[in-house]
Amino acid sequence: MSSNHVEPGGSIDRPPGHIPVITIAGGTGSGKTTIAAAIESVVGADRVTLISHDSYYRDRPDLSAAERANLNFDHPESLETELLVQHLDQLSTGNPVDIPIYDFVEHRRLADTVQAVPREIILVEGVLSLVEESLRSRSALCIYVDTDDDVRFIRRLHRDVHERGRSMESVIDQYLTTVRPMHIQFVRPSRRHADIIVPEGGHNIRAIEMICAQIRAMADHGRSQREDNA
Repeated sequence: MSSNHVEPGGSIDRPPGHIPVITIAGGTGSGKTTIAAAIESVVGADRVTLISHDSYYRDRPDLSAAERANLNFDHPESLETELLVQHLDQLSTGNPVDIPIYDFVEHRRLADTVQAVPREIILVEGVLSLVEESLRSRSALCIYVDTDDDVRFIRRLHRDVHERGRSMESVIDQYLTTVRPMHIQFVRPSRRHADIIVPEGGHNIRAIEMICAQIRAMADHGRSQREDNA
């Protein structure tokens, strides 16, 4: 694990009482979700608000189903990051938000939403999360999960076929057409913005333990600040 030390409470200045944001990025299938789940387990799910950047794919009702299926979902512009930023600002100051629900089969945003309530730590997880300066500037800790390309592709293929109802052919075509080129252009270079780089994702138990300990310390520090200011 490559790491720069970050004091409990975050690497950026924020008013006392603001909830720290932790950003987890890395290529598709790298193990971001595994690390986020480990943080939830160690810190406590009741202390963590978890948000997926994928929930913020732009809705394109003006396009046909066939046209939507051919969109480049791996370019930063495919995501409504500005809405996520608004939600993070609201959550970090103690206000609940309504998270969009995205249908990965129809490539549409559903009418329903899911309410996210502010807790002691906000986790943002997404392939392109470290590409956007607006997200990095709001993050107390930036993590990049680095896993070999072939392992990531196999994991993505399994996920998209079994969890998102897609055909194997469409997943392979998308990987070669947009996923891999966008990873090279945007995702891989975003490593330079990380405070911590985790090789081999969810298999790197020691790195996960260190990250969880750091984030738990940040949560405890924030709780103490809020109690002192109460």
